[in-house]
Amino acid sequence: MGYISTFFHGRGQLRARRLTMPGVRALHTFRTAAGRHHSSTRPLSSPASRRNFNTYFVTHLPSSSLHPDSRSSSGPGHKLPRSASTPHTPGPGASAAVVPPNIPNRDLTVVRIPLRSAKHHYGAANSRGQRVYNEDAYQAGTITLPSFARRAPMSVVRNPMPKQQGEGTSADSLFGDPQVFYFGVFDGHGGSECSEFLREELHGYIEETANEFSLQSSLGTGAKSGASSSQEDPKGRNTEPEATTDGFEPTSKTVQLESELLEEYRRTVGGYFRRFSPEYFSVPTRSSADDPVQGALPPVTIESVLSYAFLRADLDFITAQARKPDPDDPHVSDFPLNKDEILGSPHLPPSGHGIGGPVRFKGGSTASVALVATPTPAPFWHPASHSTLVVAHVGDTRILLCETATGRPRPVTADHHPSSPTESRRLRRFTDSLITDSFGEERIQGLANSRAFGDMQSKRIGVSAEPETTRVDMGPAEYSFLALMSDGVSGTLSDQEIVDVIKEARTPEEAARQVVEFATEISSDGDNATCLVVRLGGWERRSEGGVGSLGTKEVRDARRAEALDPRRRGRR
Repeated sequence: MGYISTFFHGRGQLRARRLTMPGVRALHTFRTAAGRHHSSTRPLSSPASRRNFNTYFVTHLPSSSLHPDSRSSSGPGHKLPRSASTPHTPGPGASAAVVPPNIPNRDLTVVRIPLRSAKHHYGAANSRGQRVYNEDAYQAGTITLPSFARRAPMSVVRNPMPKQQGEGTSADSLFGDPQVFYFGVFDGHGGSECSEFLREELHGYIEETANEFSLQSSLGTGAKSGASSSQEDPKGRNTEPEATTDGFEPTSKTVQLESELLEEYRRTVGGYFRRFSPEYFSVPTRSSADDPVQGALPPVTIESVLSYAFLRADLDFITAQARKPDPDDPHVSDFPLNKDEILGSPHLPPSGHGIGGPVRFKGGSTASVALVATPTPAPFWHPASHSTLVVAHVGDTRILLCETATGRPRPVTADHHPSSPTESRRLRRFTDSLITDSFGEERIQGLANSRAFGDMQSKRIGVSAEPETTRVDMGPAEYSFLALMSDGVSGTLSDQEIVDVIKEARTPEEAARQVVEFATEISSDGDNATCLVVRLGGWERRSEGGVGSLGTKEVRDARRAEALDPRRRGRR
């Protein structure tokens, strides 16, 4: 994770760089539908106004104590790493710090705390297993987006913030909204170029798309005013409207951007994408053009932003690869990837860096991204806090929630395999090349995933990066934790085994490490394994639901004993 600046310092694969200065405008060239070159300019904002992704979060801490409340040994803020924090000065446009009512007699300091240091709130671990290279990647931080959280009903939340001790109040973002947290896990195949590209750039695509789509806050706060619209009456009740929808009428610019992206897919890739119509796009279809009811454009929501950002990033990646020399055939780069396609110049990613290495990369990557937003400054890990989770998912990386009351896992994603009913119906309309391997699993041109980033040679037959999105409104302490993992974990352990291992750990950091170690220990193929664990409001009660972590203990012990038995190692 060690990426602090907005535009990350890349690895060795990122050879081409661009120095961006305030006021400089980047020139993007691409082909129009008629085949003519079209140039458009996109201003590169100055550092003061640049939209930021940060690997830290901002919160309030008492100036006179190590913890938000040193007398309390419990609560979501009692282990915030004060030693790792640094003072934070709100940037231009940020709202003024809100003094939490729960600590009225203490001086508060607004600080930045790196997520990787908040071990009691977030943890990540990965292992290359028995593979030569680790093709997994992950990312975590705060992303600059308008809030998409749903307000709790006024009858439930009578005050703007829960008046409880030790909550570690978060600061507002540039939009006057609470911070939006971003977590992502990416599982590369054929190499790490695509997964590293997503780790370093995908959040930038999401931020940029939200800005271009003019996404508005679901809380009714204004980005320019930078102040919360909440008010409190003399009796201490919250006088905000109960909820405002986070769907807004699409602007002509939104429709134009989505139409241009679809046209680029048709020209550049063709095949499956000639009749491609994403679920959350605002582009009317031909069949609904004459029907005023069906022809109504869907609103601009966080789901439409994620769909566009994923597809834009995927098209930029494969277009950049198609223009590079093929290491397997030095002559193939002299011809289009497909006979009838037109390859334009790829857009630069938000950071302005190059995409991939010097030669063509034919592999790809899966991606699962989780965004968490709250309607009040109370952080999402507070037991009394309401929050909203939005997940965008491509491939077979997985995201789980653990229900506090029952102790059972709640999968938020479903694997995109050719054998799944939804994917099978989608693919069989465009391809008959589904084959079954020796393990009985269906594959599409040798790929186990029917949705993925990259995989340029399989795009025409339907391997798409269109994400499947899921929204979950989380009540106070309704869920204990959130877990993201690559298929090196989910393909080895059951969902219940994963949550039971996490329940036995003391901190999310320890939980992520134990999940990866256990999956690697009993794995039969030694795949790369990555796990992220995020604390939610019910963390302290994670072992109360159901039978705690005992439900799979015997199974896990037996699997570990079998894996360690030298007489059985050769049979795996």
